[in-house]
Amino acid sequence: MGEPYTSETERRTALPAWLHTYNHHRGHTALNGHPPASRVPNLMGQNT
Repeated sequence: MGEPYTSETERRTALPAWLHTYNHHRGHTALNGHPPASRVPNLMGQNT
């Protein structure tokens, strides 16, 4: 369980890192353990 944020600024500062972890590193059961970003074609702009 996480700790509560002490301010709105603290929460806003933490959000981008949390979103990156959630979307790129945390496996999801609906995706057979893969992160959501694995389902987005050309997410990193590698294909032209």
